[in-house]
Amino acid sequence: MKKKLSILLALLLVVCLVFAACSKTEDDAPADDDSTAEPVTFKVGASITPHAEVLEAARADFEAKGYKLEIIEYTDYVQPNLALESGDLDANYFQHQPYLDGFNADHDTHIVTVGTVHYEPIGIYAGKTAALADLPDGAVIAVPNDGTNEARALLLLEANGLIKLAENVGLSATVVDIAENPHNF
Repeated sequence: MKKKLSILLALLLVVCLVFAACSKTEDDAPADDDSTAEPVTFKVGASITPHAEVLEAARADFEAKGYKLEIIEYTDYVQPNLALESGDLDANYFQHQPYLDGFNADHDTHIVTVGTVHYEPIGIYAGKTAALADLPDGAVIAVPNDGTNEARALLLLEANGLIKLAENVGLSATVVDIAENPHNF
C-alpha cells in the first residue's frame, strides 16, 4: 500500500511540475528534435521524508521527458519557501494549502500553488498510558508549533473529546481558542 501511494504521489507531482514547466518559454524547454540539447534543470526543495523520497521516485519520469531534477532537501518549513520566493528554487514540495496561505500572509511572500499535495497524517497517541481515556488530569499533550498543524492537532483533540474549542475557529485554532479543558491538559 505504501509503495502504491508513493507511486501515485510521484505521478501527481510529475503532472504538477510538467504544468509548471509549461510556464517556461519555449527557449527553456528541451528540443523535441535535438537529442543533444541540454536538459532543463528543475531545482525543487522538499522535506526529507516523504517528499524528497517521492521526488526521487519520480526522477526517471522527469528524465524520460528530457528534464533534470535537482532535489534540495530541507529540515524545516521556512527555508524552502524563502528559497522559492528569492528564485533559488523553481518549486518546492512539502506543504498543504493552509500552511502556504499562512506563510504568505506572515512573510509577505507571493508563492502560488501549481498543484495540491497530500496532507500528512496526524495522530494522537496515549503515550505511556493504555488509552486516551486513561490520561491523568494535567497530562502534557504536545502539538505542532506551526499554525495550521497546531490547529489540526487541536481539532483532533477536540474530536476525541479531550478539549472543546471556541466555535468556528477551524484551521486558525490555537491553544488560546481552547474553550473547555476539563482535565487541565
